Order: sequence, then structure tokens, then C-alpha cells
Amino acid sequence: MKVIIHAGAHETEEDRVLKTLLRNGDLAAKRGVAVPGPSKFRNLLNGCVEAVLNGGAVAQSSDVLWDAILEAEQVDRVILSNPHFFGAPRQAVEMHSFYPEAEMRMGALKTLFPQDQLELHFGVRDPASFLPALVKGTDPKRGGNLLDRCAPLSLQWSNLLMRLRTAVPDIPITVWVYEDMPMIWGQVIRGMLGVGDQERIAGGMDLLASIMSTEGMQRLRSYLHEHRDMGEAHKQRVIAAFLGKYAIDEAIEEEVDLPGWTDALMAELTRRYEADLDEIARIPGVTLLSA
Repeated sequence: MKVIIHAGAHETEEDRVLKTLLRNGDLAAKRGVAVPGPSKFRNLLNGCVEAVLNGGAVAQSSDVLWDAILEAEQVDRVILSNPHFFGAPRQAVEMHSFYPEAEMRMGALKTLFPQDQLELHFGVRDPASFLPALVKGTDPKRGGNLLDRCAPLSLQWSNLLMRLRTAVPDIPITVWVYEDMPMIWGQVIRGMLGVGDQERIAGGMDLLASIMSTEGMQRLRSYLHEHRDMGEAHKQRVIAAFLGKYAIDEAIEEEVDLPGWTDALMAELTRRYEADLDEIARIPGVTLLSA
């Protein structure tokens, strides 16, 4: 069975991704794909992963785990979505690394499901907005500690992905660029569901609708309906053009107010992030989704 692990990252529309996947439950079922809700697997699987990491024997076979997660449903593909697979938000950065436990946790999942084909799907985000978003989502004390534990200019997503490729080289990785998600939303969802680019999905415009005016969405839907044969690259350019004209400024603007963070620092973080995306695109076994 093919097992799609959606592991975040945090603050990359991870909740909206899961909700959209669940909205497509009927389509998924017809294609032999299961999308278990969080209550069906998160606590169980987290407990098993922790047991493996602590050196304990695997108490349950993979068949028993799948019976508990899927409730005897027969499928060819299952999507497990949990932004905390690699740790809680407070564990997202440590000195020079994103998610320092990521490779160990992926190794534990391989131990738990040795007969299955695992794939990792993951979103990356500019540290200039990712770190402030992490801090905002935690209590003030933990947020301050998080920033104290990292060197922002040294953080590279490519480092995390190279660590994963070294630790679990047989697990394919699909990465998407958070900043491009409004244009590539359909690709992200379809990629996890394993359906083609022309497959109609529920919620394919949800993210756009949250950042574009009602008028803009109406005009965009009408345009796409009239040009249903356009390719994915053309569609991305069209969406970008409509966003440029109809985006809701308050929905896309991000204010950063962190002690010691200057405009110059944020600009440098963004410059390094853009260079890092070029590095990611060159990593064997990694597919980068961007606009």
C-alpha cells in the first residue's frame, strides 16, 4: 500500500490541506484512497513512533495498526496528515536546523510499516515569515525560547531535505512552496490524492477564495470555465494575474514585530530562502512544486 505522509510544515495551511482532503472523501473512496480523520490515527501512531524512538519493541504489527486506523477498509493508498509528525511547533527549529527529529521519526515510520511504500509531502516557507508565525502560535515564554534556540540566517530547508534523503533514501519527497500555494493548490491536493491534473476536486479554489475579493473569484471561475483545456502552467499564470488585481490586501500582508528583527534581516532571510529553493530543486528524489 502507498502511504502518503503529510507532515506540515507548521503554518503552511496544513489545517486547510487536511480539510480539503476530507472534503474529497467520496472521490478518494472511488479511487481506493483513504483519508483518515485525526482522531483515527494521530494518538495511536504518535505513541507507536515514540515507542520505537525510545528503543522499545514494536508492540503491534503493521496489519494490526492498519486495522485500527482503517477499520478494515480495503484501500491502495492512505493519506496520513499530521503537522506534528516531526514535532510540536516549539520543536520546529534548533540552532541551525529545521525539525531536528525529522529523520528519526521518518525512520520510525519505516519500522512500523516495513511492507508499505511511504511518500513524504511537505510545505516549506520563507523563514522571514515562518519563524514569526511559529512564535505567534505559541505562548510568549515558549515563543521567546524558540527564537533563542535558533540562528535564523543559518536555517535552510535544503538541509532538512538532505538529512531525510540520507536517512531514508528510498522515500520520495514532494515539497511545495508556501508562498505559491494559491497558484498550486490543486497540484498539492491532487498529488496527495494521486489523481490527474484534469480531475475535478472539491475545494480546489478554497485558498484563493480566502485572499481574493468576491468579484475577483467570480471573474476567475468564469474565465477558467470558458478555458477548461488550458494546461497547469497557463492556469497558474492566469491565477497570478487575477490575484494581482483582486487580492485582498489585509489577507496577504504580514506584519512582523520581533525584537531585533530589522527590514534588512528579513530581506536577507528571503534572499537566502529563494536561493535555498534552487538547491531543493536539485536534490535527487525531491519534487518541488512552485509557480
